[in-house]
Amino acid sequence: MVVRWVVNNEVHYADARKTGGYVELEKAKVHWFLSLDRNDLPETATECGLSTFRSITVDGNEIEFSEGFTDLHTSVYKETLEGRGFSIDDARPSIELAYQIRNAQATGVKADSHPFLQHIQEATHV
Repeated sequence: MVVRWVVNNEVHYADARKTGGYVELEKAKVHWFLSLDRNDLPETATECGLSTFRSITVDGNEIEFSEGFTDLHTSVYKETLEGRGFSIDDARPSIELAYQIRNAQATGVKADSHPFLQHIQEATHV
């Protein structure tokens, strides 16, 4: 099970509530972090009363898109049931990558890990 467009995939940290790592694709390098812990929300999000935070930084420019995605899964499911969804062949690489990430052994937080992981490492060594 090899995802062809993935050059390198590493999980740097994983516990029951958060995980993060690095995926290098053919045309992108992605430092990622996912958390269910509200304590990981950035201060700017909590000050605005947000319960979720989503952002992506492309070429040094951050795009924050925390709102407007609450029903995204429902919309995708409806489109799929109407025959306008993704095929199994379209979805397979993403599912395989998610499987690999889910089952990977964490290698430890590194100097080039996602910045949120740097904060977790600092907090656990205090």
